[in-house]
Amino acid sequence: MRNSVSSALACVALLAAPAVAQESDSQEIVVTGSRLTEYDPKETPHVTLVKRADNLITEVTVVCDTRDLSQRQAELKATLRHMIKAAAEDKTVELGLGDEVVGQFDDTMLDAVIRPSGRPDTSQAVVVVKTAVGASDSFDTASSRIKKFVERTPKVGRTEMLLNDEWQLTIVGPGRYRVDVARLVAQDAARMAEMFGPNYGVEVKDLQLPVSWYQSGPLDLALYIPYTLVVRPLGR
Repeated sequence: MRNSVSSALACVALLAAPAVAQESDSQEIVVTGSRLTEYDPKETPHVTLVKRADNLITEVTVVCDTRDLSQRQAELKATLRHMIKAAAEDKTVELGLGDEVVGQFDDTMLDAVIRPSGRPDTSQAVVVVKTAVGASDSFDTASSRIKKFVERTPKVGRTEMLLNDEWQLTIVGPGRYRVDVARLVAQDAARMAEMFGPNYGVEVKDLQLPVSWYQSGPLDLALYIPYTLVVRPLGR
């Protein structure tokens, strides 16, 4: 029994060693848009680390249909600058860009984000607006901060700000939780070995795989490593 428990706990020590990370510790990844969010309840281990998402996000489309192109672009840029200024003063929201990985957005990127819309004489820019998720937040309290931000941001000329009705969660640096997840796996493996008695041990496979996750609640994520646990008689 002691050998099986020690082997399970040793997995944590191995995973704590320096390794090449799958993502940067500062990289913010969109949960529902990420390559790591494929979730099959039949294959996902029951051992998970549940945590709050780092941010709730949605896209805001800033659109303008002023006929003159130069005037239209000027109005869009002015509204985007109002957004940037309002976010800097608000402190409850931030702006960003990106579908799967959210990067920063500032006034050096205005020309890059403005593009033709699907309608004649119309241009638009799509910006991510996010708010940090707190321990006491509900979906309504978190989303209301973004809605209020959009409502009170000044719009210039014929510019409108259209709030997307799809909301997503993000996680910053999921690889940071690798050891925490592995520790839970080791503890569960030790309990399983104890249940089967001193003549049995456990083998944990696939812990080299990256941390994955799925949304487990309106603002919560379940982090896991898709490992395999095998219980077998000692000496086999």
